[in-house]
Amino acid sequence: MQWEIVIGLETHVQLDTRSKIFSGASTVFGAEPNTQACAIDLALPGVLPVANRAAVECAIRFGIAVGARIAQRSVFARKNYFYPDLPKGYQISQYELPVVAGGGLAIAWMADERAGQQERFVRLTRAHLEEDAGKSLHEDFHGMSGIDLNRAGTALLEVVTEPDMRSAKEAVAYAKALHGLVVWLGICDGNMQEGSFRCDANVSVRPAGRAEYGTRCEIKNLNSFRFLERAIDFEVRRQIELIQDGGRVVQETRLYDPDRDETRSMRSKEEAHDYRYFPDPDLPPLLIEPAWIETVRAALPELPADMRRRFVEALGLSGYDATTLTASRETAAYFDAVVAALAGGGDANADPAARAKAAANWVMVDVAAALNRDGIGMGACPVSAGQLARLLARIQDGTISGKIARDVFAAMWAEPPGGDDLADRIIASRGLEQISDAGAIGKIVDQVLAANPKSVEEFRAGKEKAFNALVGQVMKASRGKANPQQVNELLRRRLG
Repeated sequence: MQWEIVIGLETHVQLDTRSKIFSGASTVFGAEPNTQACAIDLALPGVLPVANRAAVECAIRFGIAVGARIAQRSVFARKNYFYPDLPKGYQISQYELPVVAGGGLAIAWMADERAGQQERFVRLTRAHLEEDAGKSLHEDFHGMSGIDLNRAGTALLEVVTEPDMRSAKEAVAYAKALHGLVVWLGICDGNMQEGSFRCDANVSVRPAGRAEYGTRCEIKNLNSFRFLERAIDFEVRRQIELIQDGGRVVQETRLYDPDRDETRSMRSKEEAHDYRYFPDPDLPPLLIEPAWIETVRAALPELPADMRRRFVEALGLSGYDATTLTASRETAAYFDAVVAALAGGGDANADPAARAKAAANWVMVDVAAALNRDGIGMGACPVSAGQLARLLARIQDGTISGKIARDVFAAMWAEPPGGDDLADRIIASRGLEQISDAGAIGKIVDQVLAANPKSVEEFRAGKEKAFNALVGQVMKASRGKANPQQVNELLRRRLG
């Protein structure tokens, strides 16, 4: 039997505000336990919450970016449940009237090499504001548990999708797109290790072609893309095997154990009525004036979808390249600056599309590899956009070959910061200029042909590999400086 996988995600996005959503306590990560929990966070008698305007503005920013409806009137509600790290015995959240409704996010992923890049528009159900709970600590307490309430009251935006995804790879692509967007917008620092971005995956399976959904299980608190994919894949296998063996899936909440690479039951799944939602009597309705929405809209940066479209339509990049370059705002801005610098100081006759493609390749491959090797982000890249543009210009004008350019790039990476002419200074100081003089290259070609009669014979007998061997010998004799195109032309001419 063929099975269809159905996935929806609920993502808790920690908003990058200096204080908590209903109190003035700090949200700085890493403080000593219970040093950033004020009277409101501790739910001491008589305290009253006050909504954080910055958190509301983050929600507005997100809603505009995903094309959602921003509610001019939304309501905070109490979500009642008992847990040791929830001091009030309820969580302030939103239920019937969330601040953001609808909208969606376009995603792209590589299913496999044959299928190529796949695309889907994932619909969003809602995004609502709520407070985080504290944290239970179960280690180093001599068999007991400890409670740290530093996180209690931290501002969250919970983003809920429709059940639109059909594979773990799609779910990861969506999570990465959402992660990139909230960091791009400046509403979340995106640090998954610190819990700033956590996903709950609702997973079910059904026979292919059936309209009704299967019974879903929710996998809680997945804080890495790798764990998200592995947890969904395991849960899908578990549910299919259970059904095929004559059992039935029970709706429940499950946890993923990365050490054993499996999900395990945590508790039976609650429904909305189990939480006894009701409007919080201490908080008035949240009113958002249209003028506020328009002010936020005017201050938004160019969004990833708009930038992708510009890269494809104006620069001639492929959809894959545009998607890769806009995965982060810093990378997109760096690439944009490289292209602008090339256009301003490069060969005026150069093909703009070829120029953009060369810049894209260097940013996605060479720069990305060096950043990954050194474990740093694009914001700490030691080679500026202007410096990289000058290096690419030297490839374009024939000063150096692509191979030598990579040696120059490595030297630029290791050099202390300098001006945009850093590549020129390295090329000059190390004598790396490409040999483009036909007479000089011709002498080297003649020497190589005289020294390799067997390869000449093999080429004339129809073995094309022998030609490549001769090219290699010429490049070696010139210490990589000979213009590769001229080497090829002169060799072909000499060999008849």
